[in-house]
Amino acid sequence: MKYLTWEIKAPERPGTQNAEKETASVTAYLLDWSVEERKKVRPAVVVCPGGGYRLVSPREGEPVAMQYLSMGYHVFVLRYSVAPARFPTALWQLALLMSQIREHSEEWAVDPEKIVVSGFSAGGHLACSLGVFWNREFVYGPLGCDAKAIRPDGMILCYPVITSGPYCHASSFEKLLGDEAGDEEKRSLVSLENQVGPHTPRTFLWHTAPDNTVPVENSLFLAQALSKHKVGLELHIYPSGGHGLSLATEDTSAGEERRIDPRCQSWIELAGEWLEDL
Repeated sequence: MKYLTWEIKAPERPGTQNAEKETASVTAYLLDWSVEERKKVRPAVVVCPGGGYRLVSPREGEPVAMQYLSMGYHVFVLRYSVAPARFPTALWQLALLMSQIREHSEEWAVDPEKIVVSGFSAGGHLACSLGVFWNREFVYGPLGCDAKAIRPDGMILCYPVITSGPYCHASSFEKLLGDEAGDEEKRSLVSLENQVGPHTPRTFLWHTAPDNTVPVENSLFLAQALSKHKVGLELHIYPSGGHGLSLATEDTSAGEERRIDPRCQSWIELAGEWLEDL
């Protein structure tokens, strides 16, 4: 396996005057790095950890990457910009990473038609944002990219922040939008159930029913929108467990027993089965 790291700088948002932290970092975990093995082209997963657009959680980064690696996928973990950076800075960073992976697909032995985004909580909002906005000029235009270069081929969304409505995780949207958090037009734009269409990629989605941080309605609203537009969907709602479980194992619990739930541990295996149909 080969590790690569680099930085991604997003375009400067109009009016920011360099006030934002606009540099993201990427860690790539690439399998089959010998010359002989590199002939084997593999799908890839881009992991976007959560953290409420306030931080980027390490519990939802490398431990998750190791699981996808064990399934035979190349993995790219994106540590995107958070507050005081504002929308769409992190989205631009994710889009640039998708474009870079496709640009280097031959060198890295990545199948350019099988690149999936996997996001947790606010990272799920970021991943889903790419899934619904990839064909919008405000995303690909400032990057100088073709829209198809940044399109994800699938989404794995784990207890994602989706809606800015009554069931929202208010803090995520305050961090994402800053002084525009009270702008109803902006809030509607980033309420992602409103943006789903036939262009949205197929989706694997899971949540816990008792989640009292990001209510399960976030996933239910998204599932309803995906179903309305006949987008491929696999949805799992677990009857136990709270928010921010990552793999729901002791290794990703950071010593907190509430983050361990044996029933929820099945999600990664189910996601692996879903990935086989790419």
